[in-house]
Amino acid sequence: MVTKNEMSFHGIGLLTAPGRVMTPRPATEALVDRALERIEGAPARVADVGTGSGAIAVTLGLLAPQATIWATDTSAAAVELARENVARLGLRDRVLVLEGNLLDPVPGNLDLVAANLPYLPAREAAAHPELEGEPFAAVYAAGDGLGPLRRLFAQALERLRDDGILVYQYRGGVYEARRDELPLLQSPAWRAVAARS
Repeated sequence: MVTKNEMSFHGIGLLTAPGRVMTPRPATEALVDRALERIEGAPARVADVGTGSGAIAVTLGLLAPQATIWATDTSAAAVELARENVARLGLRDRVLVLEGNLLDPVPGNLDLVAANLPYLPAREAAAHPELEGEPFAAVYAAGDGLGPLRRLFAQALERLRDDGILVYQYRGGVYEARRDELPLLQSPAWRAVAARS
């Protein structure tokens, strides 16, 4: 039996499943705020990539009622939990949770992509005791840890509309890039800076 807890995220009661799905951190609330600023209450097609518990997707669903949101995750446990949170908050008509990698399951072009993906190198796991107990794949990635972000940058370049925005979390900070800035994020220079951050 999966143990579930309820926590407050951005003032919303959210179910979590410690050890099976990463518990949302307060820093991710800033990502939601940035995404809300970019949507500005207008109709928007939004993707929440690596949704986990669905924290970003359901919060955007509640606070941006004109947005349609697709939430994706490769973890079946995360998809199940996110769907439960969507149903509890009455958002099934506008927040769709899909199992799959990054933007692969999401149809059509998008106005905004929000992402809190794993970015820490797997070799650093021992240096982060505060993350012990979180699902390994939700926190760490192979090599320098930036593979998921690199793949997302490439996909977002193809899927965002011309005036679209990518908002993403990296080592506690929230960053954004317009579609026309995404090629810069794929450059070796950015990867070198990111690896040192």
